[in-house]
This record gives sequence, structure tokens and C-alpha cells, in this order.
Amino acid sequence: MIRVMNVIGSMGLAVAVRPCCRLFAAHIFTRCPGQYCLRSLPHSRSSAGWVRTAVAQSKGGAPFSARQVSDSVGPLSGTVPGAEKAFERIVVPDHTEAKHLVVESAVPLKEKKAAKVEVKRVEDKEQAEETKGKDVSESKKEAWRLLKNAVVSYCGSPVGTMAANDPFAELLNYDQVFIRDFVPSALAFLLKGETEIVRNFLLHTLQLQSWEKTVDCYSPGQGLMPASFKVRNIPKGSKGEFEEVLDPDFGESAIGRVAPVDSGLWWIILLRAYGKITGDYALQQRIDVQTGIRLILNLCLSDGFDMFPTLLVTDGSCMIDRRMGIHGHPLEIQALFYGALRCSREMIVSSDGSKSLLRAINNRLSALSFHIREYYWADMKKVNEIYRYKTEEYSQDAINKFNIYPEQIPHWLVDWIPEKGGYFIGNLQPAHMDFRFFSLGNLWAISSSLATPWQAEGILDLIEDKWNDLVGTMPLKICYPAIEDEEWQITTGSDPKNTPWSYHNGGSWPTLMWQFTLACIKMGRPELARKAISVAEKRLSKEKWPEYYDAPTGRFIGKQSRLYQTWTVAGFLTSKLLTENPGMASMLTFDEDLELLEGCACSLIKSPRTKCSRNVAKSHVFL
Repeated sequence: MIRVMNVIGSMGLAVAVRPCCRLFAAHIFTRCPGQYCLRSLPHSRSSAGWVRTAVAQSKGGAPFSARQVSDSVGPLSGTVPGAEKAFERIVVPDHTEAKHLVVESAVPLKEKKAAKVEVKRVEDKEQAEETKGKDVSESKKEAWRLLKNAVVSYCGSPVGTMAANDPFAELLNYDQVFIRDFVPSALAFLLKGETEIVRNFLLHTLQLQSWEKTVDCYSPGQGLMPASFKVRNIPKGSKGEFEEVLDPDFGESAIGRVAPVDSGLWWIILLRAYGKITGDYALQQRIDVQTGIRLILNLCLSDGFDMFPTLLVTDGSCMIDRRMGIHGHPLEIQALFYGALRCSREMIVSSDGSKSLLRAINNRLSALSFHIREYYWADMKKVNEIYRYKTEEYSQDAINKFNIYPEQIPHWLVDWIPEKGGYFIGNLQPAHMDFRFFSLGNLWAISSSLATPWQAEGILDLIEDKWNDLVGTMPLKICYPAIEDEEWQITTGSDPKNTPWSYHNGGSWPTLMWQFTLACIKMGRPELARKAISVAEKRLSKEKWPEYYDAPTGRFIGKQSRLYQTWTVAGFLTSKLLTENPGMASMLTFDEDLELLEGCACSLIKSPRTKCSRNVAKSHVFL
């Protein structure tokens, strides 16, 4: 039985269905604008197959054309610099092999033989370097080809890239366009001057945001962005014609039914990057886009029971989308939240109606930056302080504010933490600190300036010092170390996919390279990024661009890893493009904002019980 509970307008959706039966009704999906995109399709063929066929057809002679993507989106052609460029025009210049001219001179036979040996040695070395350069060029060419083949088209226009295009594995949901997965793809296209696909993606996902989402008769906030969406073909009429529609997933089909908290944050971050790189700031100022930003912020800034400025989320609500003990206030979400707030502050149109929102953003940024810098930071000095903590302190001046017991310091950390450098811990809650190193949160803390300059340097110092642990034979560990034995059983529920040193539990994810590259360039240490890229470049193409790698040093291809994973490909390309043009990195990062420390909300509260920590936070900036 299919029970339609409620439909709000042409964009409404609140449908309860059986797991084996999905309602394909034209009025509940996003349709093509204007005339319906109708085509005759064999009924026996799957919609996913036709999506792949449509993408494959895009490789022909006819380039993608910019089209109006919906009645509320407006025309695209002629409005974006570089939008007229087709994907087929992406060209990687070939490297011409140089010919070496050797001039022999009248020298003694012995010296002549020695000279020939030396020349032969030099030629062999240069030939090896040229061969290596040719292989690198071929890797880039292959990566661009794979990225273009992963493009998903909707009504004739590109709208994103599918998660993976592995011909040897079952599709499941890997043929969908994921918000977080598309970010490195979008940056690769933007850095190459291909802007149409990114604009289309931003506007279509904005449309999907307005859908009503219902799971077991309960609807989350309206500002929630989908985790992913899929282009489907539904029957139209009785003549075998089909219509293309967008079918989003807000978590109601995800493993564990967890809402994607990071999707809206990534959308805001990508929106700013699009404006910075293209100069198309008019997109940010549109009423529907401004409304979308506000809806996301309303979810994030809403009042609750929490005493901390960090976002409280459940397990599995970000890139680590399975149970891994990150529920509470995980660093990854806080770093993305901080970045999204700074992006929003730049993009929100200033008016009388936006003053209160901008004030709330500034207050949250100030409180969040101090909270993370002060309480999440761990280095040798801080760990030693925790080791000597007194517990059960009851006062406004307590040093151990979260009542952390020294026995929580794990044995591995005692010998692992270096004398120089440090990092932000993975999570902080009352009586609980998660000392694991999470790469994405630490790297994005650098790029967004959530970390102070000396903390950012400390994070890179730690990565360099612990290179074998965090990079090894394939960058970059999603977290370190892996949880094992009984702790693994309790934390993951004995998850067979997150076994020790696999997948989210200490696996190595090549897509994290672009964030590592961005952080390194910002801190003036591009050589670290180039070192990591060279490590990955030796294996990725030969091993068919896996999703992730297993083992403590990343030696094995992940046991359930998809091949030809799009964000692996895109992460590699974005890293290469950033190292080739480091100036572009400044368009994706933030500098330290001293005004955040000056504008602390504590100055507005006239109460002796209020103790402002502004001066403490400010002192960190200049260390």
C-alpha cells in the first residue's frame, strides 16, 4: 500500500512507501523546465543504465549546452564567464621529448670512454625522468577522462558527477550525485574554467532543499540539504515516453537513516568558492540563494539545550557516515561549521532584515573559535596538563572544566605525541575526550583559520613528523589510530566494514589530498603537498583509482573499495591544479580575523558571573 500523506506545491514530498516499491509520480519530482524531456526507452532497461548512457553520449561531438535548469533558476547561458566552454575542450598539454646532442672532442681514449659512460648515465637518468613525466601526464589525462565520464546530465545539462563508475561492482547508490563527493570535482572544473556544471549543481540542490522530508511521520528542518540525488526516468504517457526527474535522498534511504549535517555546510563553502573563482557574485545575491543560506543557518544557529557553541550531531552525520564513536561534537563538523559561517558572513546581503543574523554569526564565530582553540588543542604541554588534572572541581574558575579524568589518556598517545607540533582532538564532551587524529577536521581548521597560525604550523609539523603513520604509502589517513578488539566491538557494533585499519577506521583516503594541499599552500609549505601527491601518483592510476586503502600504512586496496571512485580522481586533479597555480588557493581559504576576538558578545553582558576569555584567545594569535 502506498499512502500519500501530504504534498506541498509542486516541490512537496512526504510519501510513505514499502521498501520494495517506490512511487514515481510526476508531481513529486523536480521536472525539466519548459517542455518535458521525453524519450522512448525500452521498458526492460534500468533508469541507472540510461543515466550512464546519457553521460556516455556526452562524450560525442556535441558539447553540453547551458540551459534553463528550472523555472526558478533562470537562464544560464551567457551569464557565467567560461560557461560557453565544453568539457571536451579540456586539454592536457603533451610533453615533447628533448633530443640530447653529444659533441665528441679530441681527448685520450680512457677519458673518452669515461666520458661516454658518464653521458650514458646522465641520458639514462634523464630518460627515466622523461618517462616518469610522461607517466604523470598520462595519469592526468586519464583522470580528466574519468571525471568527464562521471558527469551526470539532467535535461541536457551537466548537474554533477556520480560517486563511482566501477564496471565491476553493483551500483547500489554509487551512481548518485553526493553533495560532499562533488566538492573536489567542482573545484577541479572551476580551476579549469569549466563553470556551468557547478552553477547547475548549486541551483538544483537549492531547489531540492525546499522539499518536505518525512521519515516515520516526522519532518526535519526545511533547510536540510540532501545527501545525494539521482536522475531517474519515469513513464510519461502511454507511448513509451519517459521524463527525467531528480530524486533526492535526505537520509531516509541512508544506512542508519542519519541526516547529512555536512551537506548544507559544504554547499555554502562551494557557493563562496564559485563566486571567488568565477567572479559571478550575482548568483550569491539572488533571492532564492540568499533564502537557502538563511535556511541552513537557521538549522545550525537554532537555540537548544547545549551549553557549548559547537554543533551537537549524531554518529554518521558527515564523511564518516557509519557508527564510529563520533557522536557529540566531532571536530569535522565544527571545522566545516566555522568555515560555512565565515562564508555566509561574506555572502549574506547586508540589510535591515539581515542585521540580527549577521550579529548571531559573529557571536557564534567568536565563541566557536575560542572553544576549539582552547579545549580541543593537544600537544605535549597540554597532554601533560591533562595528566595532572584535578577532578570534581565545582567553581567558575575550574581548570578541568569538562571533568576529564587523566586515566582517559590512551597508552598509544604517550609515545606518539611529538615534542614539536600538535593537533585538534576528535571530540569533546563532559568527561570524555576522543584523542584520535581526524585528518579532515584538522586540515579544514587550517584552511578556514579556525586554528591560530601557530596551531596550524603545529598540525603540519605533526603530520611531517608522523608521516609514516598518517601518509605512509597512500595519503591520507581519515583517522589515526584505528580502534581494535573490544573497543572496536563496542564503538562500531562489530561493523564488518569498519574493521581495524579499514574504511573509516584508520583507512587511507586519497580524496583528502586536495584538503592537505590547500592547507600546505596556505601555510607556505607546498613541498609537503607535492611529496604526498608524488606518493599517490605512483599507485592511483595503476590500481584503478580506488575509493580507499587498508592496512596501517595503506598498502592494500580497500577490501570493499570501489574502483574508479570519482572523488579520488577529482581530489588528485584538484591537488595537481593547486600546486601548479598556488595563487588560486587563497580563493578557497581564510585569513585570521582579529575582529572576531574584539567583537566578543561577553562585552554586552553586564554580569559579574560572566568571565570573558577573549584575551586568552587573542594571546594565541600572536604566539
